[in-house]
Amino acid sequence: MPEEAPRRPGPGSSAGQPAKADLNLLVALDALLDEESVTAAADRLGLSGPAMSRTLGRIRRALGDPVLVRAGRHMVPTPRALAMRAEVRRVLADAHALFTAPAPCDPAALERTFTLSAHDSQVLAFGAPLLGRAAREAPGVTLRFLTEGATGVPSLRDGTLDLEIGVIDRSEPEIRVEALLADRMVGVARPGHPLLDGPVTPRRYAAAGHLLDSRRGRLSGPVDEALAAHGLRRRVVGTAPTFASALFVIAGSDAVGLVPERAARPAAAALGLVTFEVPLDLPPLRFSMAWHPRHEEDSGHRWLRGVVRETAREVA
Repeated sequence: MPEEAPRRPGPGSSAGQPAKADLNLLVALDALLDEESVTAAADRLGLSGPAMSRTLGRIRRALGDPVLVRAGRHMVPTPRALAMRAEVRRVLADAHALFTAPAPCDPAALERTFTLSAHDSQVLAFGAPLLGRAAREAPGVTLRFLTEGATGVPSLRDGTLDLEIGVIDRSEPEIRVEALLADRMVGVARPGHPLLDGPVTPRRYAAAGHLLDSRRGRLSGPVDEALAAHGLRRRVVGTAPTFASALFVIAGSDAVGLVPERAARPAAAALGLVTFEVPLDLPPLRFSMAWHPRHEEDSGHRWLRGVVRETAREVA
């Protein structure tokens, strides 16, 4: 005998698969359960009576339950409808909240750790003001600074990093970047350094012993290109892995260094160092902050960006 063809499932039958939910029906269901009247629910939603009746039919087929039944001149909800009334209202309220603008951030109520990446010169420039501001406005916030190496799209994308601060010359379309301030490089040396006994010319500057701060130990940079335009080459005596360690070495030696002017002010003053004009045409440093779009409307992150922005203005 030939094999019997499978039967097509009828309306409302899942055939082993869950029925597709029409979330638009939730609004109608809520109105029907609240009003217990097709006519009143239709008026509430701005529908005609026949359209509301058709919608009730769809709801009945989707739920496999009459939902509202006639009781004399009125309609009353079924036991299942009564049981789901509060849940329907809750689901609609949650859905409404998704499309409602978030409430303004209350920093005092924040309990959160923000991870920032910055060159340590920027930590020296921004760190104390940022911590002070957070302590006053948001005592439940912790600011965790990572080294400049933990930067870039992967860290911002996967959430390892909330905010990157530094010279950001990348242009990834998925990353938001906002300029903070422009700075310039100045020289730094210990008090009484021989270079400071007379005018700092390109030749005298090149002849001094130079200490570079580079976490990768790089021995050249924009200064070398500027000196080469004068037919000069500087003498690099060493490197230090961080800006702060370089300043300590410079304070106790005859080496000279380069620092961002605004970042150098508190650090140089603390160590008694002297800054001087570099007799070269060096490109400016343009510091920015970068974040992933997922944080664009996050109220806590907006507060963080605002604090960083205002602190940068104060430093500038």
